[in-house]
Amino acid sequence: MLWIFLTVAAAPLQVARNAMQRGLVGDAGPWGATLVRFLFGLPFSIAIFLTVFLVTPGATPHWTPVFWTAAILGAIAQVTATAVLLMAMSRSGFAVATMLQQSSLPLAAIMGWLVLGDALSGAVWLGVAVASAGLVVLSWPRAGQGKADLAGALLGLAAGAAFAVAFNGFREGGRALDPAHPIFSATATLVVAQAMQAFVLTSILAVTRPQALRAVRGAWRPSLAAGFFGSAASACWFGALALAPAAPVRAVGLIEGPIAAAVGRKLFREKLWVRQWVGGALTGAGLLLCTLG
Repeated sequence: MLWIFLTVAAAPLQVARNAMQRGLVGDAGPWGATLVRFLFGLPFSIAIFLTVFLVTPGATPHWTPVFWTAAILGAIAQVTATAVLLMAMSRSGFAVATMLQQSSLPLAAIMGWLVLGDALSGAVWLGVAVASAGLVVLSWPRAGQGKADLAGALLGLAAGAAFAVAFNGFREGGRALDPAHPIFSATATLVVAQAMQAFVLTSILAVTRPQALRAVRGAWRPSLAAGFFGSAASACWFGALALAPAAPVRAVGLIEGPIAAAVGRKLFREKLWVRQWVGGALTGAGLLLCTLG
């Protein structure tokens, strides 16, 4: 039951990372705050991988074109998803954006069905429908706030779609690298992806937005903390998915929703409307159907 412990640990770690990244958006911008997750998290990811490597005898990575294609696709999608999620948080609020990005689960299921040939049961399709209805309710604009709410909702759903692509990419990359040693494969994929993400995003910002890099460097203490939480969360998610099917892992991971609501109220003074609670409940019910189906 190690995967349950890893999943329960991953949810609050991920909320903590998102909260710290949101605090960095003002000075560094969404792309600078996105860089924090990968650049400052890379040393921690390497340390986690080396620990796993030392206790995994016989691990033999296969650096095949399938692995590199999947890892690159997942890395690009994850960078995009992180930046878009931070934009959504600035418009829709911390808790609502967190729930909106949970659309990654039904979207990942549909992508797996279309691209990877995954078989989906009737319960999964019902869950997709219920979750979609919940997301519509959750993202429906309030009176007088139409454009702002709609923009935040679309950004949150876009983040979910990008996370769905990243999830499938990393899953296929891990399978191609070393299927006989799933934890080793998961942590190795994490390090490779983060190294590419940190290098490419740093290079792009150095040319296009050097002020964002200066802001990140000036806020190195919270950036280091955000990097640690990000790496720890990713390692737990990847490890849990390597030990158990995605369905039960994502079901347990739904505890992220109420944790994000509590953090949003405590740190960012956010208040959820009744409609948002209803939409969140519908979305959670749909996700449970997806995961248990």
